[in-house]
Amino acid sequence: MDFTLVGAALPALGWAVHGSVLARRLAGARRDPLTGLHTRAGWTTRAERVLDGHPNALVVLVDLDDFKAINDRHGHPAGDAVLAATARRLNDWVGRHGIAARIGGDEFVAIVTDPGHTTGLNALRTALDRPVHHNGEALPVSASVGRSRRADLPVPTLTDALSAADTAMYAIKGHSRR
Repeated sequence: MDFTLVGAALPALGWAVHGSVLARRLAGARRDPLTGLHTRAGWTTRAERVLDGHPNALVVLVDLDDFKAINDRHGHPAGDAVLAATARRLNDWVGRHGIAARIGGDEFVAIVTDPGHTTGLNALRTALDRPVHHNGEALPVSASVGRSRRADLPVPTLTDALSAADTAMYAIKGHSRR
């Protein structure tokens, strides 16, 4: 056995293992641990590429209505169940043609390459408004959904798309953003 060769290979092996561990940690940091969806940081870069490359792209912003009441009345595990169910429903709606994310608290966002690849916004709203079953109880869920189409934006940037979707969502909620 050539110990010189082994001695030279060990540091390289160590760096390879270290790089693999760092890559897994970085990937984990870009995923929400509760829902498995991308976080804002993990979603943004991908969403910008989708928006740039797909003229029919659609950005959807989802906010759970009165989510605090679920936590207050039923406890945080019930709230976590609602968040996880919302994530699954949004991710199912997006399918293979887009990316969904939890961007904070009870707010979610998605981008799809083309709305024609989905079942439509009414189907999304219906899915999001279905009760979530937790500990033998049906928890009422309601969500406001705002949307923005790339084709409708004067300047098709992700920031503008999110702003337009946010404005649309708060118009649906029936009040302006504070």
